[in-house]
Amino acid sequence: MGKRLGAALLVVCALLAGCGAPKAPATAAAGATGGAPAPSAAETSASGLSAAQLARIPHFAPAPAPRPVTVPEGPSAGWYSAIPTDQPVAFITIDDGWTKVPEALPLLRAAHVPVTLFLEINAIKADPGYFSQLEQAGAVIEAHTITHPELKGKSYDVQKHEICGSADELGKLYGRRPVLFRPPFGDKDATTLKVVHDCGMKAAFFWKETTDKGIVRYQAGSTVKAGDILLMHFRPAFVDDFLAVLDAIAKAGLTPALLEDYIA
Repeated sequence: MGKRLGAALLVVCALLAGCGAPKAPATAAAGATGGAPAPSAAETSASGLSAAQLARIPHFAPAPAPRPVTVPEGPSAGWYSAIPTDQPVAFITIDDGWTKVPEALPLLRAAHVPVTLFLEINAIKADPGYFSQLEQAGAVIEAHTITHPELKGKSYDVQKHEICGSADELGKLYGRRPVLFRPPFGDKDATTLKVVHDCGMKAAFFWKETTDKGIVRYQAGSTVKAGDILLMHFRPAFVDDFLAVLDAIAKAGLTPALLEDYIA
């Protein structure tokens, strides 16, 4: 009799939705960090990007027909932290390749902007196909050494191994040998630029702005200027970094352009 009565009470509770464990408070949905609740399925696109992320992508005017600079003749490659131009453009560059977030590909496709990837061989060798997809989405792959050492002060042969070796390997992996180079940490000396030239590349690059954890940092002033080269990395905060870079370029009234188009 007791068992029957208990079963009957369970049925009544279920019908009235008045029994069972108490619901967690609404604030628990925000997660341990206290952030906003995760977006619903309706707010997330098939690409894996949320509607809020997609809404943060600026609309840019078409890039103007490029007026490339001529790299100085001589035994050394050119060296630039910005492209000397009055055209309303800026250049997005992304280094290394260690963190391969799945959102990078749909983000590049959704943004429709050109980017240059300076890839380190050790960082990409576990999954070179990841960067093939980015290349198919419009990214251009350039060289960033094999092991990411400090080049400044090293011998010609040591620098040649890192610089030529990385360009050769990237040429084999992606069917195009790089023509541009970025030294690790942005450090270089006269030997570096000579080796870059001797390895068949045209120019090496520093930067004017850096981005990390969604924050853009400026070397001078508080806005991106025409011709500036912006640096970010393949890091866990890739989406926030990329969106921050796009926002900074848009607020400056500029349009992302392809760095390779500006080196004659």
